[in-house]
Amino acid sequence: METETLPRPEENHTQSDFIQKELNFDVDPDDPLTKASLSDHPVNEWMDILGNGQLRKKVLKAGKENSRPNRSDVCVLKFTGRLEDGTIVEEEEDIKIQLGDMEVIQGLDLAVALMDLEEEAEVETASRFAYGSLGRKATASFPEIRPDAKITYNIVLKSIEFEPDIDELEYSERQKIGNKKRERGNWWFARDECTLAIHCYRRALEYLSPSNDDVMAEKIPEKKVIEPTDAELQALLEDALKVHNNLAAAQLKCEAYDAALKSVENVLRCQPRNVKALFRKGKILHYKGEHAEACATLSQASKIEPDNKAILQELSILKKKTAKDARYEKNLYRKMLGATPDNKQNNVGTASSNKKTPAKLTWSLAGGTLVAVAGWIAYRFAS
Repeated sequence: METETLPRPEENHTQSDFIQKELNFDVDPDDPLTKASLSDHPVNEWMDILGNGQLRKKVLKAGKENSRPNRSDVCVLKFTGRLEDGTIVEEEEDIKIQLGDMEVIQGLDLAVALMDLEEEAEVETASRFAYGSLGRKATASFPEIRPDAKITYNIVLKSIEFEPDIDELEYSERQKIGNKKRERGNWWFARDECTLAIHCYRRALEYLSPSNDDVMAEKIPEKKVIEPTDAELQALLEDALKVHNNLAAAQLKCEAYDAALKSVENVLRCQPRNVKALFRKGKILHYKGEHAEACATLSQASKIEPDNKAILQELSILKKKTAKDARYEKNLYRKMLGATPDNKQNNVGTASSNKKTPAKLTWSLAGGTLVAVAGWIAYRFAS
């Protein structure tokens, strides 16, 4: 059987035309990322990756053609990062990352996706795609990165491997990779990058959630199945619950309340006395306006940790709101039944007495007027 060869683009057609017409893929040739991924940039020519000048890449040494990594591929990098004055602030010899999992700064993650294997490139990244307005504190080996600093990287893409099949990994290895992604999520969360933190946490759960081995074996009979020990399963579960808890915190910060509620419920199903999960559930319900349920949840947490100041403070606020909600509902029911609301009933007596006072004053004035008129008439006739 002859191997079918793909048609070659005509001389006057661009690569995007070829992909759209011949391969039937829908691409936007004006999209900056599409331009970057389709175009062949000669050595020493700058590629504006995002089309706004904030992330640029220049090939210093060409790599193997058509060997760019895909999302989730495991890439080994060597890179050095310098400030505009030439100060080295980052240096890695053989750092292993999974592309797209934000295990390095965003600028590097985006640039590596456009590199060929064994390519050496220079990447200029604005602070937005580096360490942003927070910068980075000095480390044991490198000086601090000031806020809003632009960084230039020299990168070599040393190797590319496919993402490992998670179900075929030893549980200890799954735990190691999952916790690495959880810690990276914590790093992004501390920098107030909640969307990136959520991505890292979800990827961590892919490694830390136990597999359904029976189902996998049934679907793929020849698939290698790793049988974990009870201790390994327990350790994996505990780490997964930590991730669910952290995921809830990030979702709460992003105001994704329903998603955050699902995350804490995942924790509480296994650990109903998990104070951190109860506290976050209480806050989520508070923000959703479900004050009574939030108050009950935080009361439960307070019984477990009665001296927890954060819980007591939140509970105090909620008790006031719950009491206010109860008064509002009571008055609403009274209105529906045609009765006077409580807050008006106390003023009825005062209002009645106030109504009598103007009446008395009116009659007093009228009486005084009559006396004056009668006196004038008597004076007139007497004279």
